[in-house]
Amino acid sequence: MVAITTGSIPPVKRRPWYAQLYVQVLVAITAGVLIGHFWPATGEALKPLGDGFIKLVKMIIAPVIFLTIVTGIAGMRDLGSVGRVALKAFVYFLFFSTLALIVGLLVGNIVQPGAGLNIDPASLDTSKVSDFAAKAHETTITGFILNIVPDSFLAGLVSGNLLQTLFAAILFGIGLALIGERGRPVFDLLEHASLVFFKIVGILMRAAPIGAFGAMAFTIGAYGIETLGNLATLVATFYLTSLLFVIVVLGAVARIAGFSIFKLIAYLKEELLLVLGTSSSESALPSLVEKMERAGCPKSIVGLVVPTGYSFNLDGTNIYMTLAALFIAQALNVQIGLGEQLLLLAVAMLSSKGAAGVTGAGFITLAATLSIVPSIPVAGMALILGIDRFMSECRSLTNFIGNAVATVVVSWWEGRLDREQFDLALAGKLPPVEKLPPGVVEA
Repeated sequence: MVAITTGSIPPVKRRPWYAQLYVQVLVAITAGVLIGHFWPATGEALKPLGDGFIKLVKMIIAPVIFLTIVTGIAGMRDLGSVGRVALKAFVYFLFFSTLALIVGLLVGNIVQPGAGLNIDPASLDTSKVSDFAAKAHETTITGFILNIVPDSFLAGLVSGNLLQTLFAAILFGIGLALIGERGRPVFDLLEHASLVFFKIVGILMRAAPIGAFGAMAFTIGAYGIETLGNLATLVATFYLTSLLFVIVVLGAVARIAGFSIFKLIAYLKEELLLVLGTSSSESALPSLVEKMERAGCPKSIVGLVVPTGYSFNLDGTNIYMTLAALFIAQALNVQIGLGEQLLLLAVAMLSSKGAAGVTGAGFITLAATLSIVPSIPVAGMALILGIDRFMSECRSLTNFIGNAVATVVVSWWEGRLDREQFDLALAGKLPPVEKLPPGVVEA
């Protein structure tokens, strides 16, 4: 975390525009789209570039989360605040996740993106969605809760399971805090280790344009922009709904907390472009942790809210679930009344938690929901399989912004947001980590 000391801060020399990461990622995304569109075979062949970058990032996520949480909790004087922060975070997650489901349901009823398609369910090829349906049946709430507890203390770190890492880190942090001054050498060691890992994050982010280029080239090459044609209404409705949710709903929350959602988005532009290019919010998780700390959010709150938010605060996924479910029903001419829609809402609230953290969670949670709501056939998911990759980008962006807002709001709710540093960050006046001018110390 970077703390701003008292006194004037000399102006920081900005990098040239072409050296800015967000510019490089934007150029890479554009190049990927062009390669995938005009030379689709080449685009598909570039898939390892995107996969390799995401693997590099996932390699670093678990240790970053572990070190952030442990040092954050161990450095707190009031351990009771850990439980209070967790409770506030879950109240926030539950409210806005449910609200996102309701928004998707309302928009689906008003716009009716699937109306008029008149598709015969017997004509659908269900072979490609069978794997998702099988995974949905394997995922239960009880199994999800039990899976939070790792088989061994370091199992979460080894496997990269965020919730298991979170569980172990909270226990270790509390234990380290309870032994007091005797734990100081361990605390200092972990503090220095966290600096090393965040430096590694900075090194890996230099490869972000390559990863975004490969991932976007593959997406366009494999699925083709033309696949959006027949289902353009659903895609446009989903993107517009997510945009309105971010601007109106999250924007209102941000205003209540005393900041602008647009300034926060601008502050996170590099991470958002990376999420857009890779269709994965996990690719920007370590950078989000670092930037939220630099923006004045306490390390302990960042460490608790961000990783749990990645599993429980999925606003974009929730909008997608109810909107896509209604689209399938409308396309297949299945009439579902208010009672069934309320059942759909209730099931989606549970299934979205049960499949959290699972690869392809958006599609799997939809399969889990439809398998319990008998009036909407799971086979109808074949309708949207071809465009799911394009909608996953919007899901990831909305989820990412939602978790950034949640981190700031919980910090503000706790009265621990460093407002001066936060305002400097959103105004773009914080210096780059690599070049800290006099008057700024790294803590």
